[in-house]
Amino acid sequence: MELGIGMFGDLTFDRQTNQFQSPKLKLQEIVEQVKLADELGIDVFSIGEHHRADYAVSSPETILAALSTVTKNIKLGSGVSVLSSTDPVKLYQDFATVDLLSNNRAEIIAGRGSFIESYPLFGYDLKDYNALFEEKLDLLLHLNKNEVINWEGKYRAPIVNQTIYPRPERKIPVWIAVGGTPESVMRAARLGLPIIFAIIGGMPRQFKPLIDFYKEQYIAHGHDPAQMQVAVHSHTFVTDSHEDLIRHYYPYYAAQMDRIGKDRGWQPYTKMQFEGGMSPEGALFMGDSHQVAEKMIKTIELFGLTRFIAHIDIGGPTHLEMMKAIELYGTQVVPEVRKAIQQ
Repeated sequence: MELGIGMFGDLTFDRQTNQFQSPKLKLQEIVEQVKLADELGIDVFSIGEHHRADYAVSSPETILAALSTVTKNIKLGSGVSVLSSTDPVKLYQDFATVDLLSNNRAEIIAGRGSFIESYPLFGYDLKDYNALFEEKLDLLLHLNKNEVINWEGKYRAPIVNQTIYPRPERKIPVWIAVGGTPESVMRAARLGLPIIFAIIGGMPRQFKPLIDFYKEQYIAHGHDPAQMQVAVHSHTFVTDSHEDLIRHYYPYYAAQMDRIGKDRGWQPYTKMQFEGGMSPEGALFMGDSHQVAEKMIKTIELFGLTRFIAHIDIGGPTHLEMMKAIELYGTQVVPEVRKAIQQ
């Protein structure tokens, strides 16, 4: 069982100046935060890819390369790499480099992304959303499996007798990230790839049929159940108390939900929604250390997980608040969860 943290690089918004912090400062803060996570024995770090004004990270592999030189044990992955609008060859080269720098700690978590800004930015048509992912995943897996590549698809020129350099020392782990569509779950199961479910709303229990479906299809397609890996990625924040969370963290979270919701036609985010998400059946893993650990334990046991990623920077809390949350997660939540899982 692996317990990790994830980030998108949300920029802290100063309500007095009405401006976001500088990306330069945020990137420096992320390095310090992940160094702390590594020192505390947290298993995994993942960083997402976005192309928006409210996020600092558009190139996960670049920040992971920087982190590879200042950490020792923590696994370093994207979360996600938007594969549909990325060149798989360049992505594979970049992660091969990170894997070598990090002494074989890199992972690619591939997804289609929940935002669409990267499609026009890199010259892709959104109507090809599904087909692009299917084809590019096929190429990525070919690159990871074979040294000499012969491959042909629809959306790029064929590759004939080419080798990708630098060569990693192993096959780089490739995960599939899904939101909740059966087709995506089926694809991961058919290919025998580890899967991570983004559960960021509603009730986690609603995902059990999909997770069971993945496990059934994984085995039905001839893959070794001993190699099966299933993870969940959910919004998480750890504070000293419930009252502290509401007073200090809730405004960050609500503001980010409203920024995203403005583009998607959502109603303004309310404290009632926040409190509902923190209820025992909700999808927010937030509160004091015991509250968060207790919900994580129940979720891990319900789904039979092998990994949980706590997404901890939604809304861009300050650096000091992030460091405190990581410290509480690493020193209190993680030990409590590990003890319960091992019993």
